[in-house]
Amino acid sequence: MNFPAISNVFGVLLLFIGSTMLLPLGCALIYNDGDAIPLVSAALITVGIGLPLWWKFRKSRDLTLKDGFFIVTFGWVLVSSVSTLPFLLHGSIPSFTDAFFEMMSGYTTTGATILDDIEALPHGLLLWRSTTHLIGGMGFIMVTILLLPLLGIGGMQLYKAEADPGQVITGEKTFPRVKQTAVWLWTIYLALNLMLILLLVVGGMPLFDSLCHAFGIVSTAGYSIKNSSLGYYDSAWFDWVTVIFMFLGGMTFMMHYQIMKRDWEPVRNNTEIRWYIGFVAFFGLLTALILWISGSYSGPLESLRYGFFQVVSILTTSGFTTANYELWPLSAQMLILVACFIGACAGSTTSGIKVVHYEILFKYLYANGKKFLQPLAVVPIKINQKNVDASVVTLAISYFILNIFMILAGSLVMTILDDMDLFSSMSSVISALFNIGPGFGEVGPSSTFSHISPAGKWFLSFFMLTGRLEMFSVMVMFYPAFWKKMPGKKSSVKSLR
Repeated sequence: MNFPAISNVFGVLLLFIGSTMLLPLGCALIYNDGDAIPLVSAALITVGIGLPLWWKFRKSRDLTLKDGFFIVTFGWVLVSSVSTLPFLLHGSIPSFTDAFFEMMSGYTTTGATILDDIEALPHGLLLWRSTTHLIGGMGFIMVTILLLPLLGIGGMQLYKAEADPGQVITGEKTFPRVKQTAVWLWTIYLALNLMLILLLVVGGMPLFDSLCHAFGIVSTAGYSIKNSSLGYYDSAWFDWVTVIFMFLGGMTFMMHYQIMKRDWEPVRNNTEIRWYIGFVAFFGLLTALILWISGSYSGPLESLRYGFFQVVSILTTSGFTTANYELWPLSAQMLILVACFIGACAGSTTSGIKVVHYEILFKYLYANGKKFLQPLAVVPIKINQKNVDASVVTLAISYFILNIFMILAGSLVMTILDDMDLFSSMSSVISALFNIGPGFGEVGPSSTFSHISPAGKWFLSFFMLTGRLEMFSVMVMFYPAFWKKMPGKKSSVKSLR
């Protein structure tokens, strides 16, 4: 691996993160909560590390795909580590383990928190906490891709390393140049954030609250600045607006671009979006019906509001709550639990097992069932009106099996590390691996992760990272061949720009 070039990219990354720490500074000065100095100090330390790192290795520019995997995986760890500085220097989160968990949860858009009293944090740190969602939602590597060409470094290998495997399955086409893709995706992403902020403000939410919540909603993340999440506002307007934008965050972002350009053919041919709408409608309507029949809410409209909000929040891995769903009928809770296993569309801000994986699995099972009855039948598996290659089907099945294995193995580890009951252990792992946030039992919507042991927090942080990078980018690190030098195999990204 080309460690000088890797150090160059890490230096750029630290410079960017250090600069973004100054964004909440204006807020800190306005509210005068005593967090301005920690933010400035943290920014100076981060830039102080990043600047000499970049300067020393600024002429090292050639990256291989292997380098890309290394940067993508350890870049998240590096960024999460330095992002703890404002909290550590301020003293609001004195433990590095807790602060790292909070930041990893923020960047991976998990939304799980160790804070028992979120509202006690000063405004500047609250905004910094939510900014991790803004950066992590689109992936900070996409930010780096925008910056690297300015320094003479290509971004193709980083893009390949962080790309959603679901996009391999759907065959989503981006732009000929990686930088062009990053610019358009970030433009759409920021536009959605701006629209949501305006709608929340129009509905009566304070600007600061709207800003923080928008960062978490569009990124399908989950951090709120209120202890009772969005349920604090008890507003039907806020709930339905949030449902719409969580749903939009769960769509593949290339579809937003196609709709904006009025390119309707790929939209019409996209089968994943139909399945996505079908899943949301099925789980949402059925949950609302159960809540209405059980008398959990006063009428059908209230049941629809709370039922759809929680279903869309969990299904898109957002994790916002407006009610304690553990008090709902068991059948409704079961639907919420099943929704935890669905992660919206490939190429979106969501994590988990994507809708397209289930589409392939269902079609694969149907094709094999038909072949069992008609051995000579040829039943092709199609996605977006195109036949799916057998290797892609194998990838989808492997990814599904690997997720299930990780949940079972992780649950066993959590029961050992924290002596949690089986259901809570499994729920904590599902929450971390699928980047959902709230779960059930000891990590339910009315609880936090503060009671989990330091070892358990580090373990769940690893699962957050693994889930956010869709398994394979992290798992490839465990292959001995990854660390072996491969002479004659170097492929410079410089030629790929």
